[in-house]
Amino acid sequence: MHRVSRILSSRPGRHRPGTAALLAMLLTATLSTAGCRDAPTEPTTIRIATGGPTAVYYAFGQSLAAILNRELPDVRASVVITAASAENVRLIESGRAELGFTQADVLPTTTAENPSVEAIARVYDDQLHLVTTGGGPIRTIADLRGRRVSVGAAGSGTEVTATRLLEVANLGGDGVQRLRLGLDASVSALRSGAIDAFFFSGGLPVRGITELAWRSATRIVDLSEWTEPLRSRYGQVYVSRDIPRSVYGVDAVTTVADPNYLVVRADLPEQLVRDVTRLLMERRAELALAHPAAGRMSPRSAIVTAPLPLHPGAAAWYRAAKP
Repeated sequence: MHRVSRILSSRPGRHRPGTAALLAMLLTATLSTAGCRDAPTEPTTIRIATGGPTAVYYAFGQSLAAILNRELPDVRASVVITAASAENVRLIESGRAELGFTQADVLPTTTAENPSVEAIARVYDDQLHLVTTGGGPIRTIADLRGRRVSVGAAGSGTEVTATRLLEVANLGGDGVQRLRLGLDASVSALRSGAIDAFFFSGGLPVRGITELAWRSATRIVDLSEWTEPLRSRYGQVYVSRDIPRSVYGVDAVTTVADPNYLVVRADLPEQLVRDVTRLLMERRAELALAHPAAGRMSPRSAIVTAPLPLHPGAAAWYRAAKP
């Protein structure tokens, strides 16, 4: 016993710690390990690319962000104001947004082998509004020739659909004087006389158009005859939909409609996307309070997202829900 003690004490730099020191060392190590184990993780950021503040995408996105923040403790969701569809897709592809809304006609007609953007749901149909003054001369699309017309903000789905419509109506090129204004700027320009008409594609009702019709005489131009020409030239996503008088208090018309998708970065974790899909479907009544278009979703219609595939997390939720 004494010999072992002498050997330990004779080794340079070695000191036999006392009982108190050993306890202190053990306590420090235990607290350090516990601290590492319990350290809070960084929340998952979800940026939702939407549209202008008075458009449907923004209202829908704001409500969805509030639901995600409330019900997914490790998520921090926020909305990004954009020019809408085309810009939203670019933001997701470049990693500057995680979720976003887009019109179907903005997407490629065929799916890439390894897409960077996938679908969570088909959420509702956008209806193309051609808006002009109530007492003005524009009653058909042909009356736009030579006039000042906003075709939507650069990078928006409205610009894509309106440009295609003008092409099939033989008003492409210099057929109209084109301006690229968002919804709010278009409303202001029409009221001041700076433009003669504007296009906007959105789910019913569009708040900016509602406010315009409430303040001044407004006409929405019937576009029913152009659905089939658009389908023939650009694909089958386009359908005809009515805008009843009850929506804006103006004469009822039929117009061109285009499906809307909620899309997501393809590399997002499957469980996260499954949770987002679940809340999107289970909280439809709450989302509809933000905008009626959100209430038109259903699990059965949501899975129709061609040409985009569903994200595996979304597909897993729908399989379990058996729409």
